[in-house]
Amino acid sequence: MTWLLGIFTFWLLMVMILAQKSSNVLSTQRNFNVVPAQNFNQRTGLKTDCLGSYMRLTVDKSLTLGNQVEFDALNGSQIEPLTPSLAAKCGFSIDSDPWGNYKVFASLLNCFAANEDDSEFDVDMRIRVDGVKSEQDVFEVAKTCNYDQWAPREVLCTRNYMEVSVNRLPEEITALRRRPMPRSKMLDYQWTSTVPEAITSTYNIWRMVFFTPNQKAMLLEDALRTGYGVTTTRSRLVLRSGYDMPDTYVENVAGVPMKIFRVTTYFKKQWSVTMLDTVAACPTGGLSFTDEMITWNFPRFNPLMRSTQISILGMFMGIDGKQIDSAQMTARGYVLTTVEDHFVMKIPMGGPDGYYKSHAVNNQYHITYNIEPMLELLWSEGGMDATRYKVLFPIKTPFMPRPPQFVDFTDADQRIFDVLLGPFLYDTELANLTFPTGVFTVAEANAMGINVQEQRFQNGSKAFRLQVPFADTVVVRTQVDMTVTVYTLHVTFGFMILPEYTPFSHTSSVDVSLQDIVLPTVNGTCDEENFYVVISFGNLGKNFNIKLGVRDMTPDLRTEYDIKENATHMSLTVPFLSSDVVFELMYPSSLRARIDVLLWEPMNKWTLSDFSLACNFPMTMTECFSNGTMSALAVKVESVPQLVPRQLTLTDPSCRPKFSNDRFAYFSFEANSCGTRRKFYDGVVMYQNEITLGNGLQVHQQNKKGVPAIPEDPEYRVTMSCFYTLNDTQTVAFFTKPRENEPLPETGFGELQVVLRLALDGSYSNFYVKEDYPVVQYLRSPLFFEVVLLQSTDPQIELVLENCWATMKEDRNSTPRWDLIVDGCVNLDDHYETIFHPVIPNSVPNPSHLKRFEIKMFTFVLNDVVFQEQIFVHCDAVLCDAESDGICKRQCPSPLPLKNGKKVRREASNVQSLGMLVSSGKIVLSSA
Repeated sequence: MTWLLGIFTFWLLMVMILAQKSSNVLSTQRNFNVVPAQNFNQRTGLKTDCLGSYMRLTVDKSLTLGNQVEFDALNGSQIEPLTPSLAAKCGFSIDSDPWGNYKVFASLLNCFAANEDDSEFDVDMRIRVDGVKSEQDVFEVAKTCNYDQWAPREVLCTRNYMEVSVNRLPEEITALRRRPMPRSKMLDYQWTSTVPEAITSTYNIWRMVFFTPNQKAMLLEDALRTGYGVTTTRSRLVLRSGYDMPDTYVENVAGVPMKIFRVTTYFKKQWSVTMLDTVAACPTGGLSFTDEMITWNFPRFNPLMRSTQISILGMFMGIDGKQIDSAQMTARGYVLTTVEDHFVMKIPMGGPDGYYKSHAVNNQYHITYNIEPMLELLWSEGGMDATRYKVLFPIKTPFMPRPPQFVDFTDADQRIFDVLLGPFLYDTELANLTFPTGVFTVAEANAMGINVQEQRFQNGSKAFRLQVPFADTVVVRTQVDMTVTVYTLHVTFGFMILPEYTPFSHTSSVDVSLQDIVLPTVNGTCDEENFYVVISFGNLGKNFNIKLGVRDMTPDLRTEYDIKENATHMSLTVPFLSSDVVFELMYPSSLRARIDVLLWEPMNKWTLSDFSLACNFPMTMTECFSNGTMSALAVKVESVPQLVPRQLTLTDPSCRPKFSNDRFAYFSFEANSCGTRRKFYDGVVMYQNEITLGNGLQVHQQNKKGVPAIPEDPEYRVTMSCFYTLNDTQTVAFFTKPRENEPLPETGFGELQVVLRLALDGSYSNFYVKEDYPVVQYLRSPLFFEVVLLQSTDPQIELVLENCWATMKEDRNSTPRWDLIVDGCVNLDDHYETIFHPVIPNSVPNPSHLKRFEIKMFTFVLNDVVFQEQIFVHCDAVLCDAESDGICKRQCPSPLPLKNGKKVRREASNVQSLGMLVSSGKIVLSSA
């Protein structure tokens, strides 16, 4: 019913969207844990309740915070961790929901409870919550429960054990010596009478016979060792068994499978032996489901009853171990009735005492409904002693498919895709969106201009709305002809079911045809070494050819220039010394170079874009050395295309290049040679020479008849000059200070090695090795780095991280780069700040030799192009003296103080340190 209401609300929302199409959309991201509200202790999040023959401990999720939680039983100074086997043996049932709320049912007759006259019980427990930094919070719970309404026989069925307790007072059991004794048992009795110390326990239990249904005898010690719970109190015998114990068996009772635990216990005291029959029978089925109702059938007559003359003295329903009255049942729609062979409990699907949960089955969205009802019966047989019977029965419905509805509200006039997907339960989060261009988180998509909205309904369900402009790079454009473009939004919604982080996805596609054309464009930038060219495909896709300089783009050329591309853009890096770059002009300390990019359509040979980019690149053309040597570099420029650099000479034609190729000529000569001219100025002497064609010849080319033809501007001339100071005096002095009674220093050799390594997780116990690289990580996954000094045990050495940064290339000086740690402190400009992890003392031999930090996996964005391939992490480390070095004691301000509008950097004085450079291996972004 709740789910149908959610679907109705979903369609109502779509009608509202159609009516208010122009409304703005806000993006929300939330995590929701939906459980019924409870009155918890606000200080600890713990609550205890005495519920008849057991105590219920409730631990709120606010206390556990998603961490690992463990429980201990306390008995004075005795502390026993409640493992699954010990819990079933000793009367503890532990359950948790997906959000970290825990319920613990502890039998008042458990192995560790303090018992006073079988009426007052002290139950002490301890809760251990393990934190993410190996820290542990411990909470102790002490509860006293009074219960003296014991029926002669009580049977308790929980999710992990069966418990039966009976009155064992002498008048309540039959003495074996008053019955005719079989000869076989007489022999056993006679033997035990002669050796009583071998088989008599502190419980005065001689032996136990289990029925499977065949008989199997055990001594008490063997039963306890096998895992059965056996306890005697002042007046009662308590037996307990897990459902998977070897001496239990299954019996079908009125169509309901039941687990049976049947034991006869023999008590020996001096010369008498008494016996006590006990049996527990717990249902393991009997459920049926519809879309609206859960029906639980329980056998009216079960193996606990010896006859059909049964008088039902009480029949009650409960939730989570606590009885509810008829008014509460009516308000919630619960029904508990008796039919011919069964007690029938009906529970409406989606009631407030349970919760819905999302699931992914074969990548399809399903839900279940979870609730834990209780059935309590009190009966007597033929007026004899009564039996109280309780069943705590957790119910989880089968997977119910709920495929989400995809609704298209796309507005072609506004040139925006607008789609809605839902409904989903509260525990489903939209984790990412996969487009043909890549995978993006919701935050990244919103930052890119995509609008992602979470729509919430009153019943707690939700839907997701996505708005994408036609012009966005994630939209695929198909040019049907020169006038019609088909815009396609192909998106895969990547969901995560919390808190298990179970992924599933839903793929949808929308097509819109428009008459428009956007031609491809080219733009670019330069740094000191490279041209960076970005080609936007427009809406023609990649249906064009590229010419770089005078060469067509080939696969080899793509590799040479490190081409990266997605569905909408292509980027390439061209070194300014590449053969596809032309040189325009030479300057004394720079070279003006140009790259030409031509885009053309091959079928019709149309020019789509003609792009040129010219930049000045720093380059030393002339060098003057103190030993009187000069060097010069000559470059073939575009204005002299027929120049052969090896034919160039200095003023003296015999002085030719020391090195040359088809673009450069390098000269090196003494200042008083090769026709160098000298001029004197005020205190300065100038040496000057020229690079020209040898013997004054001009660059020439031949005409068709082989006769040299003079070009319009064939002359090539480069003038170089060096200036030297005529008189200059340099003074060098040193002083010595005698040392008395001090040994002379002795030169030694050694090695201090600092490495940067990547840990598998935050425990820093295991690390990736060289063979593991490249390491593949998901976007925003944590990366745990450790910088460590090896081969040193000196405790006075302190390792300090000066700077850490990330690059796209292995070269630590390459660009672009992103600072992670600056001057030993986290980069406050980083949205996802770097996290320093302290090294716990005594966890490693020398904690001062290690530094640990954590970052989130990310990718670079350059010129609006998202690069998703790889990052490298580099660090500058400093080894310093922990006692005297100021840099070892530097503290990080937050934020840095401002001085004249700029951040002030703290300087260390008297630094005596050794710098180290370390880098990581390749870390690749996963595209899954």
